[in-house]
Amino acid sequence: MTAPPPCPKCHSEFAYEDGGLHVCPECAHEWSPEADAAAEAETARVVKDAVGNVLQDGDTVTVIKDLKVKGSSLVVKVGTKVRNIRLVDGDHDIDCRIDGIGPMGLKSEFVKKA
Repeated sequence: MTAPPPCPKCHSEFAYEDGGLHVCPECAHEWSPEADAAAEAETARVVKDAVGNVLQDGDTVTVIKDLKVKGSSLVVKVGTKVRNIRLVDGDHDIDCRIDGIGPMGLKSEFVKKA
């Protein structure tokens, strides 16, 4: 038996299942498990490049602007192809490895899908 998810309204971990609904004893909020699944699908993150194409893990992108590498004198030049990107949450949308520079985080607004 799995515990119901925390309350989406007050984040209380004491929620319980009553019939087909989940109930929070602290704020009296009631919600259905189907609403949880719909909310998760709704909040699925969509990352788009500078042109508006949707990016996915494993895509190849091209840099559209010269980017200075922080803490170094290196520059990622316009037209540099980056293969096998990985989408992440945080300040930068893309984790990747650039030949000659190494692992790096990029913002999706500075790349376009190749």
